[in-house]
Amino acid sequence: MKKRKTAAPGAAIDYRAAFVNAPVGLAISRHRVIVDCNAIFAETFRGERKDLIGESFRALYASQQDFEATGRRIAPLMQKNSWYADDRVMKRLDGQLFWVHVSGFAFDRKDPYAENVWSFTDLSNERRVVSPIRGSLTPRERDISTLLIGGLTTKQMARQLSISPRTVDIYRANLLRKHSVSSTPELVKKLLAA
Repeated sequence: MKKRKTAAPGAAIDYRAAFVNAPVGLAISRHRVIVDCNAIFAETFRGERKDLIGESFRALYASQQDFEATGRRIAPLMQKNSWYADDRVMKRLDGQLFWVHVSGFAFDRKDPYAENVWSFTDLSNERRVVSPIRGSLTPRERDISTLLIGGLTTKQMARQLSISPRTVDIYRANLLRKHSVSSTPELVKKLLAA
C-alpha cells in the first residue's frame, strides 16, 4: 500500500500542482473563454489542453441557444451568490452529448463572467443522453427536464428559473404529453433512458 505524502503544518501549498492534479476537471475562464484547464477537463471533453485553451465554452454546448440560455440563467445567480452548480448536458469535442455536473465561482459578483473557476464531473456512466428526445425539447423544456432529473420540487424549480410554480406545472404537463407518459418518474426515466 502506497503511503500518501502530507504537507507539514505551516508548509506552503503548491496551488498549481493542486489544479493540475485535481481529481475533477477544472477550468479557468475569462468572459466564457477557457484560459487554462487541467488534463481531467481535457479528457472529459475528449480533447487536449491545447485544443481547449483559448476556446469559448460555446464549443462545449449542444447549441448556441443552450450556450446563451445557460449564460442568461447563471449570471444573476452568480451575481447574488458568487457561485453556481447544476447537472446539465454538454457536448464533447467529438460531438457526443453527455451529462456533467458543473460548479463555478465568480471572482467578481458585479461582472460574473469576468473571471471564473469551474469544476466538471462526468456523469455519463450514471446518465445517458438520448439525443432525439433532447433535440425535441424547447430550451425551457430542457431547463425543466434537467431540474426534474435533479429531483427539485416545483417550487425549487420555479425559484431557480425565476418563473411561477404554475408555469413549471404547465411545462411538466407538456413534457408528459410530448413523451406519452403519465407520471414524472416515467418522464425522468425516459429522459435519462435508464
